[in-house]
Amino acid sequence: MSDRPTIFVAGSGGIGRAVAFLLREIDAEETRGCRIILGDHRREQAEDARQWILERTHTNGDVEIADMPEALPEDGGVGEELERAYRSSDIVLDCLPGSLAARLCRAALRYGLHYVNVTEYVEQTRAIRSEVAGAETGFLLQTGLAPGYVNVLGLHLFKAFCVGHGVERVETLCLRVGALTQHAEPPHFYGFTWSPVGVATEYIKPATAVRYGQITELQALTERRTVIIDGMTLEEALTSGGVADLCENLRGRVQHLDYKTLRYPGHYDWIESKLEGCPADSDPIEYLQRVMEGAVPRDDEDLVVIYVSVSGRDRQGRAQRMTAVKKIRPARVGSRRLTAIQMTTASALAESARLLLTGDFRGVVLQSDVPIEAFLNGPFVSRAYRDAETLTAGLAGE
Repeated sequence: MSDRPTIFVAGSGGIGRAVAFLLREIDAEETRGCRIILGDHRREQAEDARQWILERTHTNGDVEIADMPEALPEDGGVGEELERAYRSSDIVLDCLPGSLAARLCRAALRYGLHYVNVTEYVEQTRAIRSEVAGAETGFLLQTGLAPGYVNVLGLHLFKAFCVGHGVERVETLCLRVGALTQHAEPPHFYGFTWSPVGVATEYIKPATAVRYGQITELQALTERRTVIIDGMTLEEALTSGGVADLCENLRGRVQHLDYKTLRYPGHYDWIESKLEGCPADSDPIEYLQRVMEGAVPRDDEDLVVIYVSVSGRDRQGRAQRMTAVKKIRPARVGSRRLTAIQMTTASALAESARLLLTGDFRGVVLQSDVPIEAFLNGPFVSRAYRDAETLTAGLAGE
């Protein structure tokens, strides 16, 4: 890697432009003065993103554009312009729809690039893991908000609980995240805070969890419960992808582990009512996505709620719980206002890029492989969560 890295950002939507902005605005040794290439099949959107980035940052480093095909080739092959962009880059940050992750990964593998994605798509992640196991560059997977930050935080809390209580195993590890609007109206009690692509997948595909020490798959939108988090009444339900690789990593050390998405009460009832109307010959994911895109508004006044808890018994057999709660709202970085979902997702993506650019990682890098302190206290993640409303309960008995 050169002293001045070139970072290829695939996708110039809300997260793509936010991560490019953070890479230029927040000073980090590994990314200082980086050259950014924005890749997108929508030239007009990429030009708009480039101007959005350049007009509010004053750091060194170019921002360029490369045309990408809308349907990436299966084998990772590219046209002449995109090939030049790849050959001049050190790393690819994948901000495209999760269904394209394996294809973009193959391009990164072909051109010897590091690769980072934020996808919750389980099948794509499995495909990537099998293809890049022996790669000379690093492929850091599922590193947005959820999956991503919440998994690193969960592993951090798990280890702190074990060390603090002198134990090796716990009873439960609960991961909860809600990307919400600050206000919600019936009938859907929801608003899109970023691209709607992928939301329907999380609601339909099965969720991986640990139950009674065994890894299992459970139906999405089940195990719904009303919960109160920092005074907010919310509803949680199992969804796909958010648990990342923690079930495998903590096998034998936790009795119950799951990830659930937080929504305002009434939202999941609305989703289920819409799914009842899905024609028998239709793909339920495509159907639900069309329904949601037609009914749910876009809303940038968002709120991200994160709740992680570890419960178990100490060496004396007493029940204990450790929790971490964070609430993130839109915030200013430099002269730009970023939404909560941009801050939380793009910061994890940028932090992961910084870690790979150190050259210390090869092949598949999963969430349990991420160095916890370096990630949570890194310049990008710490800036995103610095002003978060945080409530952390220590090692107190229940």
